[in-house]
Amino acid sequence: MSSVAVLTPESFAEHRSGLKDQEITGCVPEDEAYIPTYLEAFPPLPEKGTPGEKAGEPPSAWGSKIRPFTWGKKHFQLLCAQVFHVPLEERRYKDNSQFGEGEEAKVCLDIMQRTGAHIELSLAKDQGLSIMVTGKVDSVMKARKEIVARLQTQASATVTIPKEHHRFVIGKNGEKLQELELKTATKIAIPRPDDLSANIRITGTKEGIEKARHEILLISAEQDKRAVERLSLEKAFHPFIAGAHNRLVQELSQDTGARISIPPSSLPKDEIVITGEKEAVALAVSRIRAIYEDKKRKTTTISVEVKKSQHKYIIGPKGNTLQEILEATGVSVEMPPLDSSSETIILRGEPDKLGPALTQVYAKAKSVMVVEVTAPAWLHRFIIGKKGQNIGRITQQLPRVHIEFTDGEERISLEGPTEEVEQAQAQIQEIIKDLLVRMDYTEINIDQRFHRHLIGKNGANINRIKEQYKVSVRIAQDSERSGLVRIEGDPKGVQLARRELMEMVQRMENERTKDLIVEQKFHRTIIGQKGEKIKEVRDKFPEVIINFPDPSQKSDIVQLRGPKNEVEKCAKFLQKIIADLIENSFSLSVPIFKQFHKNIIGKGGANIKKIREETNTKIDLPTENSNSEMIVITGKKNNCEAARDRILAIQRELANIKEAEVTIPAKLHNSLIGSKGCLVRSIMEDCGGVHIHFPSEGSGSDKVTIRGPAGEVEKAKRQLLQLAEEKQVNNFTAELQAKPEYHKFLIGRGGANIRRVRDKTGARIIFPSPDDTEQELITIVGKEEAVRQAQKELESLVKNLDDVVEDSMVVDVRHHRHFVCRRGQVLRELAEEYGGVAVSFPRTGANSQRVILKGAKDCVEAAKKRIQEIIEDLESQVTVEVAIPQRYHRAIMGPKGCRIQHITREHEVLIKFPEREDSTALVPITEDVEVSYELHRYIIGQKGSGIRKMMEEYEVNIWVPQPEKQLDVIKVTGLAANVERAKQGLLERVKELQAEQEDRALRSFKVTMSVDPKFHPKIIGRKGAVISQIRKDHDVSIQFPDKGDEQQDLIVISGYERNVEEARQAIQQLVAELQEMVSQDVHLDPRTHARIIGARGKAIRKLMEEFKVDIRFPQPGSDEPDKVTVTGLPETVDSAIDHLLNLEEEYLLSVTETETLAAYMKPPSRYGGGGGAAKGFVVRDAPWNASGNKAPDMSSAEDFPTFGTGVAPKQASAWGPKKF
Repeated sequence: MSSVAVLTPESFAEHRSGLKDQEITGCVPEDEAYIPTYLEAFPPLPEKGTPGEKAGEPPSAWGSKIRPFTWGKKHFQLLCAQVFHVPLEERRYKDNSQFGEGEEAKVCLDIMQRTGAHIELSLAKDQGLSIMVTGKVDSVMKARKEIVARLQTQASATVTIPKEHHRFVIGKNGEKLQELELKTATKIAIPRPDDLSANIRITGTKEGIEKARHEILLISAEQDKRAVERLSLEKAFHPFIAGAHNRLVQELSQDTGARISIPPSSLPKDEIVITGEKEAVALAVSRIRAIYEDKKRKTTTISVEVKKSQHKYIIGPKGNTLQEILEATGVSVEMPPLDSSSETIILRGEPDKLGPALTQVYAKAKSVMVVEVTAPAWLHRFIIGKKGQNIGRITQQLPRVHIEFTDGEERISLEGPTEEVEQAQAQIQEIIKDLLVRMDYTEINIDQRFHRHLIGKNGANINRIKEQYKVSVRIAQDSERSGLVRIEGDPKGVQLARRELMEMVQRMENERTKDLIVEQKFHRTIIGQKGEKIKEVRDKFPEVIINFPDPSQKSDIVQLRGPKNEVEKCAKFLQKIIADLIENSFSLSVPIFKQFHKNIIGKGGANIKKIREETNTKIDLPTENSNSEMIVITGKKNNCEAARDRILAIQRELANIKEAEVTIPAKLHNSLIGSKGCLVRSIMEDCGGVHIHFPSEGSGSDKVTIRGPAGEVEKAKRQLLQLAEEKQVNNFTAELQAKPEYHKFLIGRGGANIRRVRDKTGARIIFPSPDDTEQELITIVGKEEAVRQAQKELESLVKNLDDVVEDSMVVDVRHHRHFVCRRGQVLRELAEEYGGVAVSFPRTGANSQRVILKGAKDCVEAAKKRIQEIIEDLESQVTVEVAIPQRYHRAIMGPKGCRIQHITREHEVLIKFPEREDSTALVPITEDVEVSYELHRYIIGQKGSGIRKMMEEYEVNIWVPQPEKQLDVIKVTGLAANVERAKQGLLERVKELQAEQEDRALRSFKVTMSVDPKFHPKIIGRKGAVISQIRKDHDVSIQFPDKGDEQQDLIVISGYERNVEEARQAIQQLVAELQEMVSQDVHLDPRTHARIIGARGKAIRKLMEEFKVDIRFPQPGSDEPDKVTVTGLPETVDSAIDHLLNLEEEYLLSVTETETLAAYMKPPSRYGGGGGAAKGFVVRDAPWNASGNKAPDMSSAEDFPTFGTGVAPKQASAWGPKKF
């Protein structure tokens, strides 16, 4: 096959630019560039097999190893190139009929796209496949692995190594295994931990399998050098091996290099595990055995008895005390388990050291004392005091004493240093003695059913007794099922309270309770407005307690409690009232057209009042805002009917009201009424609100009454008869679901949209009323064909409404208030009318005119049109001011503003009244509040802001005395209620300030530490990031010295003591890490600095974060422009420098290429200054320069023929036989 020559762009650029700093060989003049040979510039591809297979054959330039292309002394690592050969028998695709266009080419193209590497295929004479991969090292390795897997047939083999070595092959997070697979281009399958097999399966090429097998065996051999030793030594001698605070075992580990694991004292195991290199393990074992044998020979034991309660003081926090004894005396103290009842402690050590250790054990045991003080359990809360005042006083004086009270037990435990415990004991006993003289208690048993009556409503009774007799009364909770009541306090007050409680109980035992069943609807009537009626009943029967149930309970039981005779009389009286109420509770609903309600009411309510008085009924009219037309009449049946006739007569007089009867079979009544009255309601709405009355069910009557204006009655009659006929002939109903907010839009303004659908299809469309539970259900009634057509029309409309769009329009800012005022009433009306369209106005102060509408497209367009109409109305409006004396304003507004609301609705205007002047005479009072003068300036606040805020909030005047007077009084002037609120607010502020003072005192703890100034910038960090994080984490203030300070090494930390200590430790740890750091200089070509730093320093920051180092580049104009300083831990600095050198090498190639191309593109006059012609690319020992050969003539049709033209063959040339 013919060879394929590859010339790198770098080598070409170097030749064209005539670089002069290359290595000079032979007799080439020093001022000329080195000219490569033809074989160096165009190395041939291997003919067969891999390079170097045949003996004596020189290794080919296309070796399987990655080789840098070098020129003289300068070595530039080019794009990595790797060549390998796939024999015919191992090729996966063997069809050579279309080489370069088949599956192999497709696979290579896919791999190039995925990895970024460049792949060239060529076919050898033996039909084997030669593959050259070029690109970055990572890309080449990934491409090679994929090529082997996809173009070469795979073999497999197994390698067996010990199961415990498998994890070392896998490596941390599988990194070692991935690296091995990439390196060898194989797939390595390792059995799972629960699989007993030790065989590792390798799949790939033969060469790759051998490499992977070799690497795995090397890893296993490395692990064979490691050892694990387990020593079973008596548990008692483990502390001597570990040493105090584990220092001895740590030293052993450092000296030998082995890892030593000693089980903790709480674990009942005597096995010590040593792991590491065999030699290190053997050395560690010998030294541990030596310690063990030495201690076993020299030590002895003594046993002492110490109270179990004192053991914890010998052990100390986290066993620190035991470690301190071991460190000081060399004696191990063996404590019995905490769950054991044994009090024996064993001391083990050398005889002469047991004495001092025993002394220390007793000293630690007696360092803390536990004492119990006997006190009656009922006295405990008095000993503690209100909000812990008494006991708090003792603990403040003696902070190391812990005082514990046990509920239900007559003992108080004191724990702490002996002297302080004795002082606390004496003080508590003094308190107990004093309380026993001043206090007494008594206990009485009262039936639990009387407890709530003793307590009274909201604790009224029991609180009165407590205040009156200065005692404490404790009543058992209901859950305790106990009748015990305990009275504590002054002896005399205790006896008086006891006597009153017993009298109350005696009265309650003679009482009787009776339950009356009264319908809840009558409860409010019996109680009366503001409880006036029930007050009369209670005044008549003062000894009877009447309890009504809570309205939320919906109970009909009214409870009477009191003396038997009085309860019976009260019950009869209430039953009579209830009977009258039932008789007068007959109710009738009369439909009256809304426009006639005001005529029925009459001027000043004269008409309705007259009807009520003459018929002795209660008449309720719906509110003006309600859509209901029903007037409800309540009273006796005859009276209600008389009132109804009079009201109907008024309506007939006012309008042309006609009443007609229609005969419709009773069996059709239910179907005509429809589900929840939807059908008949739709007719009433369609016919101007006529009233249609069907006879009651079961009456057997066929007469249906229609009442209303004459024209509308006739229309309703026709529709009703038509509907009845349809029901008889062809009754078809369909239902459709649509969101309630779409309904008004589907109906349209004045019913225009729905009328169009009805006229087109002939079907009746019924929308749900506000009272219906199914608010999304639309009912279509009529002939099947008409119903189907109407359903289709409506579904199309609903689908259009579901397509949400967003649009905007411009509305002048001065009109925004009209839309958003009254809690956005206009926007709500728009949303209801136009299918729930959402209209968003900009926030107040945003100074924007853009209004956003979101909803169905048709709804949005209709809403925009409506908003434009509203704006046009607003712009045509005028403002008129009317002078009305303020005394008439209330009369004009009417009760709750009803009159003015009616006028605004009727005339569609906005009426605004001026603010009412408060003419109430204010009688201010002044009160003194005791506040320490030290707090005055904090209450006043910065520039008086604090005192102004309080005066505005509480509507008072606050006077603070001059600072020089040092008075502890602040005067508050204003209304009594406001002054009281201001006092409470002032006292709360004082508490806050006192707490802040205490907190400031705690936060004022300071520590000064000395740190070498050279570390200060590192502690501060970039833009203060490090020090800010320490301040944030530990909530402290950290102050560094100023430039002019004498002591530049002092850092001051202030805050809470604990936080300051933690921050100090954090800084010390940081300094320790910084002290371990080293700085190393590396020389990098200045031309690569910008590339290494990256855009805005992004690349160098990422590099510093990755290697945990600091990298400093030289300033412009520096004496050493290539000097870069790397600071960090030694190992990270080395890694970072290696990475920087690799980056320099990579970037320098690009820089050199750019410079070379730039030089090549310069005018010829700049080359060498001689003005000679450029030589172009020159190679030595080319085939055409050999004797008898000459370079081909490019203009010759014979050497470079046109396709399809036959040319007579000439003699063979160095280019080989010509192929056409």
